[in-house]
Amino acid sequence: MSGGEVTIPPVGGDQVTSPPTGGDERIHVWSAAEVARGEVPARHLPHLREVLDWSGDFLVSGHPELGRGGPVCPYTQPSLRKGLFHLAVPADGQGEDLSAAVGSLRAWHERISADLDDDSRELLTLLLVLPRFDRTDSAELDELQRKAKDEFVADGLMIGQFHPVCDEPGLWNTAFRPLRAPVPLLAVRKLLLFDLPFLLTDDTHLDHYLKRFAPDLPARVRGQLVSRLVP
Repeated sequence: MSGGEVTIPPVGGDQVTSPPTGGDERIHVWSAAEVARGEVPARHLPHLREVLDWSGDFLVSGHPELGRGGPVCPYTQPSLRKGLFHLAVPADGQGEDLSAAVGSLRAWHERISADLDDDSRELLTLLLVLPRFDRTDSAELDELQRKAKDEFVADGLMIGQFHPVCDEPGLWNTAFRPLRAPVPLLAVRKLLLFDLPFLLTDDTHLDHYLKRFAPDLPARVRGQLVSRLVP
């Protein structure tokens, strides 16, 4: 895809039937299809559609600076295709402290994934869109993600921050900035075997990873681990 609005497949085919979304007193949650159809409150629609269009363009496409073949995010297109891509915003009245909203995001991921098979759980994605955050400074978003990551990784989840000026480098090309999005957001998905490079700088995260995956580590991942442990 190259620009324009993202196309969401109609219900049916290989789409998964997941529990109805809606949210709670902390966050509101919609499927990508609901956002694409405009079935969200008007005040949220511009930001959610901007993020959805970016997801269906940048994330599903290759990039000359990526440093490897394939799309920027290999999970986004199958997640969209199977109806497992969801977008959320904080509920009104959350104030400055969004830790409760982030906790609710984790709970909603668990709720939606409860009736999914293992393959579908790996594709389930929730984005918490934060349009009120400063788009010229990522420090607030970085801190929110940092505080949440310990509990998410312990629960077998990854939480990543995307921001218009995010300086996190790419894994395959450190000059590339794959986490730059038009609107600040947090993205949550299941922790996967090949997420090791994202966890190597924190011993607690690495310990949770090894407890979950150590018996099944393939040779390439074992090599990454050895390079971390052996100076």
